[in-house]
Order: sequence, then structure tokens, then C-alpha cells
Amino acid sequence: MSRVLERPVVRPPRAWTFPVPAESQLPNGLRLLLVDLPGQHVLSLRLSLPLPVSSEARGTEGSTLLMARALDEGTSARTSEEIAELAERHGIAWGAGAGERGVHLGLEVTSRHLATAAELMAECLAEASFPQAEVARLVRHRLVDIAHDEADPGSRAALEFARTYYDDRDRPHLPVGGTRGTVAPVTRELLLERHRLLGPAGGAVVLAGDLSTVPDPEGLLAATLGAWAGSGRAGERPGQARRAPDAGRVVLVPRPGLAQTEVYLGRPGPDRRTAHGWGTFQALGMLLGGSPHARIDRVLREERGYTYGMRAGFRPRASGGLTVVGGSVRADATLDALRELLLILDTPGSELTGREVREAADFLARTAPGRYGTADAVAEEVVALVSDGLEPDQVTRTIDQLRELTVEQVAAAWDEVRSGPAWTLVLVGDPEHAEGVADLGMGPVVVVD
Repeated sequence: MSRVLERPVVRPPRAWTFPVPAESQLPNGLRLLLVDLPGQHVLSLRLSLPLPVSSEARGTEGSTLLMARALDEGTSARTSEEIAELAERHGIAWGAGAGERGVHLGLEVTSRHLATAAELMAECLAEASFPQAEVARLVRHRLVDIAHDEADPGSRAALEFARTYYDDRDRPHLPVGGTRGTVAPVTRELLLERHRLLGPAGGAVVLAGDLSTVPDPEGLLAATLGAWAGSGRAGERPGQARRAPDAGRVVLVPRPGLAQTEVYLGRPGPDRRTAHGWGTFQALGMLLGGSPHARIDRVLREERGYTYGMRAGFRPRASGGLTVVGGSVRADATLDALRELLLILDTPGSELTGREVREAADFLARTAPGRYGTADAVAEEVVALVSDGLEPDQVTRTIDQLRELTVEQVAAAWDEVRSGPAWTLVLVGDPEHAEGVADLGMGPVVVVD
């Protein structure tokens, strides 16, 4: 006698929420956000300071990034070698950078060495000495990075897009790390000048990880980062970067013999404050070009064999943002691939289906716990949000929106993007295979070296 058992029903996962930080203020005014993540024994400490690269004087672009990178290259108390040895001995992983919203520092360390790590960060902030030899070395490294970016087709396409799309009066027209002409003259004195503009006003500290083994994390940070008294004042929030008057055109960077053509398209997009909700654009990016099963790859890769993969998405800035599509296609299929791509990007919102919207939204909502599964990922998201003037619950609100997202909402958002200003198109590849691109109706074609 046999029994037939019914297959168990797979239930939807329980709703997940982003960790809620405990907030307070350090003695010097820094906003403190503590995120307790049981089991995450490698802690992530992040510091954000409002010194945007847009505050750089003309001709000094890249100095903010170099200043941030040079903070751990020597202090009044230690040489760069001594700092490196201290970090290695205590397992401290250090990182620093700069961007549109300001300077950001970060480190990862186990709880028993947190005090040493926080003291080191505070020392670098307060007593960085910027030795000329180390500054010269960082300048050389940055010049090598610039040469690499100019040589790599993907990086070159992104650089050329920024030069073409943004008005040359605005900072985003140039790379965050500057150009050869602005980086080569950088001196110790210039970095000291930028460093003097750093201060705790408007800044934020995020500590994420298992805090059960840290007896008094707030007191520890108050005695270290909270005791730093930088003289700089909070920088002004950058305004929306202007689109160049002639952005609606095609730029060709000739690379004779290149087997693939690098394609980069962009037009205006939203920031995280969009009235449509940020979850709407996350889902749009996923269904258009976020996976091998998205609309773009389904045609260009699976049906036509033009590419190994192309991606589409939305990049929010402090104000406004970008809609971007990029990837490489077979050189001999450049024009055919562009024609197919433009047809996809011209799809009316009414032709988007409820199934693809729901699959994209469910994927994003249900994989969120994995994306934020480490202290580093959580701290990175929190510090990015507060630097943007948003609250950490933005993540949970976005996920909640994704769960209830409708095809009508997505269609309305896409039609708004689709009806915007003309695309800016950059091609890096063999000019022989780009002949006829002017017939695509994307504006004048400009060839650059």
C-alpha cells in the first residue's frame, strides 16, 4: 500500500527590516550611529565629513582625494611605516576616499582592538603631517591610475561620458581624482590646506558589528573621535550638476583593431528622494538591465549574441541623478546592437508586464538580507544615507515599497525617464565599425583622441 504525500508549500519569507541604529552625539558634535549586529565579530567603523570635492579651487581637482589617502601616511607622532606596522599588528584594515558628498574614512577591526583603531583614526585626523616624500608617491600612483583609466575602454567611456554630459563649469565634469594637469602639481602645502578644512561639524560616525563585546562603545568613541576638534566648518551641500547644452550627441573614441566596442549611454535620472519612490527605479534597473534575464540581455545576448552582457541602472547623486546603460558588444555588430538597444530603451511603460515587475521587485526585496549580511555592508549603507541627508530607515521603506510595487507605478516612472532629454552616447572602439552611427538620429558625432 502506497501513500501519496502532497508537496509542501513554499511560503514567502518573513518581512525583513534594515537594522535600526542607536543614535547619540559625540562631544565635538559628530553624529554617532551604533548598529548592533550579533555574530558580526569584525566591526566596521566609518566616518563621513562634509568636505565635498565641489569645494576644490579650479586647477586643484583631485586634492581632496589625495588628502584623504595621505592621512595615514604619517603624523606628528608616527611615520607611515610605524602606522602600517601598528595596523598590521592589530589587524586594522584602513580605507579612505572622497566624493561628491565629502570625505569618508573607514576601518575594519575586531572588537578587542577597536580602541587602538579609533585612537589611530583620531590621530590621523588631528595630526596628519603629509610628508613630502609620501605625497609625491601618492601623486605618482594617482597619475598611473589616470593613465590606466584612459587606456581601459570601459573606464575611458565613463570618463568621456562625464566630460560630455556635464557642463564644464560644474565639478562632475572632471573625475573625483582629478586629471593629469591638476594632480601633477599637488604639493604637501596644498594637502595641508585641504586638511585644515576638515572638522566634525555636520559629520557622522557609524560603528556596526557585534557590540556585545565592547563594554562602552559610545564612551570609547567619545574619548577618541569625539575629542577631535578640527577647525573646518560643514561644507555646503552640492547643488544639482548641470547638463551640458550639447550633451545630446555621440562621442567616438577611436581604438583601431579593438575586438569589442564599449558602449556607454546616459541621460537624466532620479535621486533617492524621487516622488516615484527609490524602489520603483531599483526594480526598473533590474528588469531592464540588472541580470542576464533582463530585457537588454535577453535580446542582445541570448537572442542576438552581440554581447557577453550589458547593464542598465540609475545612479543617484546628492541632487538629481543619471540613467546609465553600458557594456561591450562585438565590434562587427556595433550598429546592429545599438539599433536593438535603442528599441528596447524606447519601450513605452504600457508594454512593461506585471510579471517582470513582480519578479524584479521580489528579487530585490528578498535578497536584501544577503546584501546587508555583513557589518561592512550595513555601515557602508548607513554612512552613505546620512551623508546624503537621509535616514537609515530609507532602506526598509524602499523594501516595503518593492513588496507592494505595481506595474502602473513602474510604467509611469519609466515614461518620465524615456521622455527626458536626449541620450548621450559614447563609443570606444574601431571607427570602421562605427560608420553609420550618425544615421541613428542621436545627434552630431564627435571624434576625440
